[in-house]
Amino acid sequence: MTQRPDPHRPSPEAEPHTSLLIDRFSTRALAPDQQVLAWRTRVGHVVDVPPSRQQLTQGFGAHIDRYRVGGALFTDSQTGAMVLERSIARVSTDTRRDYAFHLYLEGETGRISGMHRKRSEADSVHGIVAMDLNQPFRVERPACRVLTLFVPQHAIDAGLSDGESIHGRTLPFGAPLACAARDHLAVVAATIRDAQPEEAARALETGAQLLIAAFRQDATLTGAGRAALQAAVLARVRRFVDANLHRPDLSPASVVQTLQLKRATIYRWFEHEGGLGAYIRNQRLREAANELVRFPQLQVMDIAYGLGFNSASDFTRAFRRAFDMSPQDLRTRARSLQRARE
Repeated sequence: MTQRPDPHRPSPEAEPHTSLLIDRFSTRALAPDQQVLAWRTRVGHVVDVPPSRQQLTQGFGAHIDRYRVGGALFTDSQTGAMVLERSIARVSTDTRRDYAFHLYLEGETGRISGMHRKRSEADSVHGIVAMDLNQPFRVERPACRVLTLFVPQHAIDAGLSDGESIHGRTLPFGAPLACAARDHLAVVAATIRDAQPEEAARALETGAQLLIAAFRQDATLTGAGRAALQAAVLARVRRFVDANLHRPDLSPASVVQTLQLKRATIYRWFEHEGGLGAYIRNQRLREAANELVRFPQLQVMDIAYGLGFNSASDFTRAFRRAFDMSPQDLRTRARSLQRARE
């Protein structure tokens, strides 16, 4: 599985807030056939923007203001409709491991896919969506103005019992804490250019804590004791699964039996993952994606069998359903990304 950064490294908050770095980019002055390509280059260090025929022929209006202070990154952008993709190939070959919280001041979150989400969640809301950059996603986004705050993984882990589970989760602005986060960061967007670095850093930290609190409330945990217990048990289960992905007998039953947990409780806590069995399968597929990139000399079937799949064809079907590409396609795209960086 793709590794998170070392939790013992100095946190971004420990970096000195000596300056507030500001830059602005707009496609307005470019020729229409160059606009979406320039935007794609601008944001390509985080996500890909596959251009449509209409965007290439009729143009693509977009601008972004980016603010960086210490370890904090905040953007204010307005764009036409577009598709945003962060593929498993990108996740497996870059080092972005923070969380991106998108607050839609105008427009909606759009159709989000590429991850396993609760069927009851709305496809598009006027509100906030959280994205874990350690997981793939695809967003078909309408024209919008969106504020984005990048929050380090260690801050998410400190504030949420199960940070990975908020990936792709949306919060409408009807939720009180979601409104508070929106109002605060809208003020930040309007005033940050004139703020002192320390003031800007504090404002962004406050925004991050408001967002974490909003999604913690959405997780419906009540009481610090229950939250702490659930966090500890979930972390224990995740560690056990990750350490035993190559064991053929790894299953929900073996996890519950080995860790001596209550079956109904654990299954309920993994509902947002599609169930504990789905979580194990998804983790195996993620590990397979990473091994396909790290070990290009290995045959696909060897990786598949090593991770508990009964046949190469079963593995390929599951991989395509999960990531919308075959294992061979992943290797080809990963090689292209690696060559582009050389």
